[in-house]
Amino acid sequence: MIVVTGGAGFIGSNLLAGLEARGGYELVVCDRLASGDKWRNLAKRALADLIVPERLFDFLDAHADEIEVVYHLGANSSTTETDVDLIIAQNFRLSLDLWHWCTHSMTRLIYASSAATFGDGKAGFDDDASPAALARLRPLNPYGWSKHLFDRRVAALLAAAAPHPPQHVGLKFFNVYGPNEAHKRDQRSVVHQIHPRAAAGEPARLFKSYHPDYADGGQLRDFVWVDDCVAVMLWLLDHAQVSGLFNLGSGQARSFADLARAVYAALGRNCAIEYVDMPAELRDRYQYFTQARMERLRAAGYTAPFTPLETGVARYVGDFLANADPYR
Repeated sequence: MIVVTGGAGFIGSNLLAGLEARGGYELVVCDRLASGDKWRNLAKRALADLIVPERLFDFLDAHADEIEVVYHLGANSSTTETDVDLIIAQNFRLSLDLWHWCTHSMTRLIYASSAATFGDGKAGFDDDASPAALARLRPLNPYGWSKHLFDRRVAALLAAAAPHPPQHVGLKFFNVYGPNEAHKRDQRSVVHQIHPRAAAGEPARLFKSYHPDYADGGQLRDFVWVDDCVAVMLWLLDHAQVSGLFNLGSGQARSFADLARAVYAALGRNCAIEYVDMPAELRDRYQYFTQARMERLRAAGYTAPFTPLETGVARYVGDFLANADPYR
């Protein structure tokens, strides 16, 4: 049995599709569906159970002998959330409770961290998991800080030689794009946001730059195709001896203008871009550059290539966004 928290979310539902395609496991989702269309992310999956977060630890205790791995992908992922107590309860406290449960039950734990932990990037993008290296990072928002806080707690426990899960992996996801993200609304990838305008023959809208070193549309991100993220998570399932904190990006920064051009190209249209003002509340905590250093994951033995931006966007548009049924 495999438990996926946040399994109805973007990355979680894509992971479930990959796990189901492999076969051999009963799949359990812990998530909240509410009243929107988030359920569609799971509509094609065969699940053993679907539980709400309040029932998680009761379920884990009842099935401890059956559970091989917990993929902890559930989180409050809004980078604009202002209720910090809520973020800490959902992103730090729950993660710490899961760490202790997996330690006591000897269950493998693979959890989502975030590139938001790197802040403005002045300290670099090295996934060094030592307490000293993590202490140098300065996240720009409560979401990034909550993820960073858990990374630091794990590092402190490991440095103290405290008991830990038999496999423990944190993944610092960079800018992931792909199917099953419609429910994220303003937090959707820019591919998903641009596509309707491109399909209608309208110009894409991107933020103006407020940094002298970056032109409008020249802000750089490490965009990573969700199937590559799933491939890494499945590889970790097969390699229980691998533990650590790893970046999960493509390793190549590309501009938002490049991304827009890729969307229009996938639709066979000429690209047009309109630059709009960035909300004032974002300007002081905006990342102008991210690029994952991937040496540590490679050194751990992962050898598969990452999908080039234009290829990933073409797959996303052609196989999902341009279809009547855009869900995986």
